[in-house]
Order: sequence, then C-alpha cells, then structure tokens
Amino acid sequence: MDLRSARRRRRRSEVRRLVRRSAAAALATQLATVGGLLVFDSLRRKDRPDQEFPHRPGAPVPVDGGDVRIYTFGEHLFEDMLADIEAATTRIYFESYIWKSDAVGRRFRQALVDAHERGVEVYVVFDTFANLVVPQEFYRGLPEGIHVKRHPLVTGGAKFFFPSHWGRNHRKLLVVDSTAAYVGGYNIGQDYANRWRDTHARFAGDMVVELENAFVDYWNHYGGTPPLPQPARRTWSREMRVHRNLPADMVYPIRNMYLEAIDRANTRVWLTTAYLIPDDAFVRSLVQAAERGVDVRLIVPHFSNHIVADWLSRVTYERLLSGGVRLLRFENAMVHAKTATIDGIWSTIGTANIDRLSLAGNYEVNMEILDSDVARRMEEIFDLDSGNCTELTLDEWTRRPLIARVTEGILSPWRPLL
Repeated sequence: MDLRSARRRRRRSEVRRLVRRSAAAALATQLATVGGLLVFDSLRRKDRPDQEFPHRPGAPVPVDGGDVRIYTFGEHLFEDMLADIEAATTRIYFESYIWKSDAVGRRFRQALVDAHERGVEVYVVFDTFANLVVPQEFYRGLPEGIHVKRHPLVTGGAKFFFPSHWGRNHRKLLVVDSTAAYVGGYNIGQDYANRWRDTHARFAGDMVVELENAFVDYWNHYGGTPPLPQPARRTWSREMRVHRNLPADMVYPIRNMYLEAIDRANTRVWLTTAYLIPDDAFVRSLVQAAERGVDVRLIVPHFSNHIVADWLSRVTYERLLSGGVRLLRFENAMVHAKTATIDGIWSTIGTANIDRLSLAGNYEVNMEILDSDVARRMEEIFDLDSGNCTELTLDEWTRRPLIARVTEGILSPWRPLL
C-alpha cells in the first residue's frame, strides 16, 4: 500500500514538473517572439520615410441644438483647440491620455498657463502610465493654481486586487466655457499633428454640457480637488448621446452601443479602428451583418504603432474575410481613428478602440450621433481614407507564409489581455 502511494505521489510530482516546464517553455517562446517582432518593428520604422496621407478640412455640420465639426488632420484640430483655450474667460477642462513635452505639448501647456494667469479656472487630467516617458519637469511647469489630476499608475489598498480598478484613462476631452467641447482619438504631441491620421470632433450647443458632465464625474470620482459642481442643466437629445466606460463601476456601454447599431444595420457598416482585436460576439455581429447583405468594411492600419497588437488582430482575419467582411489596410501613416458610420444615419466618434482594453477595461468616451448630415460627412471621410488603403482578400490571406501562421498561433493566448 505504501509502495503504491509512493508511486502515485512520484507520478503526480512528475506531471506537475512537466506542466511547469511546458508552461515555462511556452512563455519563453512567446516572449522571444515578441522580442523579435519589436526588433523588426524598430528596424522597419528607421527605414520608413514620412509620407503624406489624404485629408480634407470640413465645415461645421448643423445638428439639433448646435453643430459638429469633424477633424481628420491634427494641425487643423490643434489650432482650433488652442484658439478656444486662448479665448476662454471662465473655465477649461483639459483631459488627455498622452501629453508629450515636444513643441505641440509646450504650446498647450503655455496656453493653459496663460488662461490661468488671466483668471480662468483650469482643470487638467492625464494618465500616469501613458506619460511615464515624458520628463516630469514638463508637468511641474504648471503653476499651483492649475488643478491637476493624474490618473494613478496603480490603485492602492484592497482595490489593487480588483481588475475593475486597473483601467487606464484613455480619454481625450477638452471643454471650454461650457460652450465648446472636443472629443476623439487625438493625443497631444507633434507626431499627432501631421504624421497620424486620426479623428476628433468639436461640439457646440446643447451637447457640450454632456461632455462637461463626463469630465466632472471622472474628476469627482477620483477625488480631484477642489470637487466640481455638477452642470446645472442637462439635455435629452434624440440625435446625440454620450457613452462613457466607467471601469470602477463595471459599466461598459460603448461595446453595447456598437453591437446594437451593427445589429440594426440594413445597408452599410463602415468602421475605422486603430487596433482590431474584437471579442467573439463583436466578430459574430459583423459577420452576421455581412451575411444578411450589409456592406461591412473595416479600415485598420497596415502597420500600427504596436506591432504585437497587429499580430494579435490577425487571428480574427480569416473569420471576418470568409464571412464577407472587407478589410482595408491604411498605408503610409498610422490611422488612429475610432469611428463608425452605419446606414447613412448613425455615427460614432470617440476614444474607444475595438479591443478588450477599450471595450472592457479603460475609461473611454464616445459620442453617438443620429443625423444624416453628420453620417454623410463621415462617409465622405471613409471614402477618402479608402483611397489610401489596400484591400486584403481572403485568397491573399490564406496564402500567407507558414511562419506567419506559426507566429499568430504562438501569440494567440495573449489576445484576452488586449
């Protein structure tokens, strides 16, 4: 009896040792693959010259109770944002995931300092993790009278052990004097001014208060000082709605917004995203739309700024392409937009990518718009971008090299993390 027990214990020990070694070997293979991709990406970027991409300035589009202006070129956007900051008389809410210390970043900092010095209340939010590489002296250049909230790198205490408190603040908002509000994909920095293709929108009129409320709620939730009063007047708009992910409360409406809109689609779903790592339900929704005759097209970067994300996104390509979804790869620049337009009536512009981090992890904000004129403008932008894309076909995809398939398989376990 003792001999049989000893043999069983020895077998269990051998199995555990084999499992540990196999797991360690798999992890080592994955890390080596990631390292190789990062080296390759670094070399590729050195040899890639900056190239122009198509963009076209657009006039404000009238909507119920105000207007919307859509930007697809950073220089145009930044000039208007700075003009609004420089004209501010009462209050500025400024929130950015990344705020670089380069020439563009310094212009924004100086504009905020100047506003403060002429008596404007200035409130600033940025994400600590996203700006670890930015010299901290840059932020110390903000005078004490400017109220600053850094989204924490980690949440202290017992909250650290709950994933709902791990989300980054990925939002990009600017609200000036309760009369103008900006939201979209643009971070603050020189690269975003003329090297990245992104989308932002400026809202004037009734919906400004809703984006203002989004800033106030975040500020007060994270203990910003001084606490901010809630806007005195909110709005019930039939044409526009703000959707906010609030990880601390386990609230993620942006994903549901997309799924509901795609499920309603009758003619077209045109979507642009910087990182395409959708969950199974999102893939299924797109494929089902294509199968019922909807023109489903996705614009993604051919090469993004995160090569690992590029490879993780490839896992879904065959399912999408075989289901009738068209994949268009944007060339010569990083497309960072987070937009969609459906059936000539529905559109969204915001900060959320189509991946787990954005749809079920980070603080995000998207504007949902039901307006045919805005949708027409979004379709014009999509058409213009499509002319700078190459389409990936199912035949081309199925003929990709074996080494590419192996790399995809090695990295696929990482998909739930991103």
